[in-house]
Amino acid sequence: MSPSPPSSGPLELVAGDDAGGRLDAWLAARLDVSRSRAVQWIDDGRVTLNGAPVRKKDPVAPGDVLTVTIPPPEPSGVAAEAIPIRIVYQDADLAVIDKPAGLVVHPAAGHRTGTLVNALLHAVGDLSGIGGVLRPGIVHRLDKDTSGLLLVAKHDDAHRFLSDELKRRRVKRTYLTACWGHLAEDAVTVDAPIGRHTAQRLKMAVVEGGRAARTHFRRLERWRAAELLQAELDTGRTHQIRVHLLHLGHPVVGDRTYAPDRAKGFGGPERGWALAFAKRVPRQFLHAAELRFTHPRTGEAMRFEAPLPPDLAAAAAWARSSASGDGL
Repeated sequence: MSPSPPSSGPLELVAGDDAGGRLDAWLAARLDVSRSRAVQWIDDGRVTLNGAPVRKKDPVAPGDVLTVTIPPPEPSGVAAEAIPIRIVYQDADLAVIDKPAGLVVHPAAGHRTGTLVNALLHAVGDLSGIGGVLRPGIVHRLDKDTSGLLLVAKHDDAHRFLSDELKRRRVKRTYLTACWGHLAEDAVTVDAPIGRHTAQRLKMAVVEGGRAARTHFRRLERWRAAELLQAELDTGRTHQIRVHLLHLGHPVVGDRTYAPDRAKGFGGPERGWALAFAKRVPRQFLHAAELRFTHPRTGEAMRFEAPLPPDLAAAAAWARSSASGDGL
């Protein structure tokens, strides 16, 4: 990437193996922007193909050269707020944040303030304007009630590089999670497509025709009626870990959306333990614990870790100490 990180101006793109299909779709995928944004740039005359004007439906072939003049960032109307967040690392190109549970990432209906974006605008001033809107260049997201490491790009070049690395599965994200019951094996890989639930549109599910999704699970600790797992993502679908564990029949402990009453499903001596453990887990037991990626400017291999936050660490400590039934 360029040593000087412009946030607007001409950008030259050369189509390769990803060529094919309509120009607007190709441009949106290459620059990680919405298709409507790509169409707007084309309609505004900001895109040329091999030096000539283009239409959004024009095909893209290998070797084609597209020049895009990205418009300058526009004010987002999102206010900076002094919300405490822990910045694990930052430099001129990126920042790594340890997001607390309960914090929504992006402003949306019902959450116009009090989000991670509001906090970043206060804590970090030089943020990406990718997509023509002044907003932090968050490379991947975490659910509101998931804690842990999140990667933020500070300018468009870094955002494009890291987003491309994510699509190529070179950004490695490892989570710690607790699931109900016990997996059949110490290591399990779930390769099952995820899409919208056919009946409950606010949920995701393993569905035929969904987007490809693969998660690797490894048992770290076996507890009485639950266990601590390491989960590594090959893909990044919405609710992927939660949906894949539910698909296995071992949903995430504390997941109020997908398995709100799972602790009540145990019988015998495990039932009392499960109910006691559930009371000690204040939210879904899911934490982004490790993040590995290549630095967009230096090419250095970057690796960051975040231990379990106090709420989940306390629940895990109780689960270990009560393995034989003591402490119920």
